[in-house]
Amino acid sequence: MKKIDGGVTAAKGFKAGGIYVGIKKKRKDMALVYSEVPAKGAGTFTTNVVKAAPVKWGIKITKESPFVQAVILNSGVANACTGKEGEINNQRMAEAMANALNISVASVYTASTGVIGKQLPIDLIERGCVLLAEEMADTIEAGNLAAEAIMTTDTYPKQYAVSFTIDGKEVKLGGMAKGSGMIHPNMATMLGVITTDLSISKELLQEAISENVKHTFNMISVDRDTSTNDSLIIMANGMAGNKEITEKNEDYQKFYEALNMVTRELSKMMAADGEGATKLLEVEVINARSKNDAIILSKSIITSNLVKTAVYGSDANWGRILCAMGYSGVDFDPDVVDLYIESEAGKLKLVEDGMATDYSEDLASKILSAKEVKATADMKAGSDSATAWGCDLTYDYVKINADYRS
Repeated sequence: MKKIDGGVTAAKGFKAGGIYVGIKKKRKDMALVYSEVPAKGAGTFTTNVVKAAPVKWGIKITKESPFVQAVILNSGVANACTGKEGEINNQRMAEAMANALNISVASVYTASTGVIGKQLPIDLIERGCVLLAEEMADTIEAGNLAAEAIMTTDTYPKQYAVSFTIDGKEVKLGGMAKGSGMIHPNMATMLGVITTDLSISKELLQEAISENVKHTFNMISVDRDTSTNDSLIIMANGMAGNKEITEKNEDYQKFYEALNMVTRELSKMMAADGEGATKLLEVEVINARSKNDAIILSKSIITSNLVKTAVYGSDANWGRILCAMGYSGVDFDPDVVDLYIESEAGKLKLVEDGMATDYSEDLASKILSAKEVKATADMKAGSDSATAWGCDLTYDYVKINADYRS
């Protein structure tokens, strides 16, 4: 398996595009991902009870459509909390894209992100669908434009792609995602599209993406808010020419590893690009009593505002980490826990058996001043582990979200 250039256009038979239609102020705001042939489709969506119109549509498409062929996305307006009119506008968006591509409306996913409560400027979007159908391409640059067009408060587009071999055929898998704020470990405030030329059954494709998000997008946090619009969609068009994967064999494991690499890297990009963030924080819990304990503990640490502000200030305030573990709901023995921090500046044990070591505050501060920081909690209670990703909490987070609509 190797990393390759590109994102959603890396796999054979996929085209994309990104344009400006006027939803946002002078920034690209509509994107398309299109498969030249019908593809198997699967997806995971927000756990928020308040679901945007495109999320409801996506859940329906995932359950009912045997094949899909396009994902049309807009940024600037979320089409959430918009009632019946919002659902009608979402369907008009799907129909406009289907008509422009001459495909079935039941094969078109929709996705929206932006301000909640505003109706879609549907005339602009319908015009944008026509333009996207005309301008889409299978180039890396076209994929770049699509990744740029779905950004809201993101500071850079997020893409990743890999190639691997199955059944003697080269298979490619790539993706794009957006997400910077309203990021909490139940997916995140994100739109994501993954494409692959692999041939695989719809059932296994859905199982793979559902399992995968538990260990990638469900393990990141910026601000403890779960969005109304989270959507992760994957399309597999079979153009690599491998024998269709219909069981969990060695070929399936290769595919799953590739999927995990792409979604893991996209997740880390989203955490690092948290609104106002200056650092990526990775938290690993090791030697836990169970996998579930490790997941809960790592999430509790990564979502703690006190831990996040300590990281921002490069302050080795390890008591905040133990505190976050203590209120997580997991029963453990704090008197055996070891805590470490590390970065490119080195590695340091802060706590041994629940007590502070004689560590250097200067070295601790230097380690925490790096752009990427890792904290490890050794529970000494078992053999399971989990990793979560987040970022520091800065003054700029408040500034960005205080005037988001204006």
